[in-house]
Amino acid sequence: LHLLFLTLIQQGCGCGIPAITTVMPISARIANGEVAAPGSWPWQASIQDRSDWHFCGGSLIQSQWVITAAQCGVRANDHRVILGVSDRNLQLQDENLLTSSLFLQVIVHPQYNPKTMSYDMALLKLEMPVTVNDHVSTVCLPTATDLFPSGMFCTTTGWGLTNPNDIGLPTKLHQASLPLVSKSECEKKWGSSSIISDDMLCAGGAGATSCLGDAGSPLVCEKNNAWYLVGVVSWGTASCNLSIPAVYARVTQAQPWIDQTIAAN
Repeated sequence: LHLLFLTLIQQGCGCGIPAITTVMPISARIANGEVAAPGSWPWQASIQDRSDWHFCGGSLIQSQWVITAAQCGVRANDHRVILGVSDRNLQLQDENLLTSSLFLQVIVHPQYNPKTMSYDMALLKLEMPVTVNDHVSTVCLPTATDLFPSGMFCTTTGWGLTNPNDIGLPTKLHQASLPLVSKSECEKKWGSSSIISDDMLCAGGAGATSCLGDAGSPLVCEKNNAWYLVGVVSWGTASCNLSIPAVYARVTQAQPWIDQTIAAN
């Protein structure tokens, strides 16, 4: 994951406004990755098994709901979510730093297709609503009328590999500034072997990308001083090729399902 600069601001209120936000100068867009400051992405979730092994990311979208990738195969009885900790080593040292919850329900998008990776999204209902604080808060969800044009630089975060040759995942949350890529340009980069459907969104291919271990993590874009969840990390090249865009599940395409599922549960 690749570079952003940070600046402190006063804590905001509402969704998509962290206690620490980011400033993305042009030079940051072509540099290699950096560690995210604690509290800068308070909706970022780590999904772990009972041995504290991180295997997927997620985003807190309401106080009792996290969205992740369907491919992660989250199971209510075997997995848990960790919120509020950017350095996963700290969760072993001080439980007061984090919010941990098991899942009541795991609801996979009904149109998810593991062969084509269409609608690669799942909603996770937590046992109890979480308490919002400096390190835990929700990301905003866009509406169908919110426009995020190709070429706009957005941000992805996660604990995925920073180098495909690394043996283990990093313990500290990383962040990357990525340009949104049009469907036609993304298809050119991928060639005829891959189908980019309307429920997918491409970003990257300009010196930054999501990588193994980032599945389910957020792609967020800033609008009116708040961050909106535009994509959910889905798939990319096995080698984490920096010149080929990664593919994300498009959140606006699933917005009716998200709203209806939360309302019904």
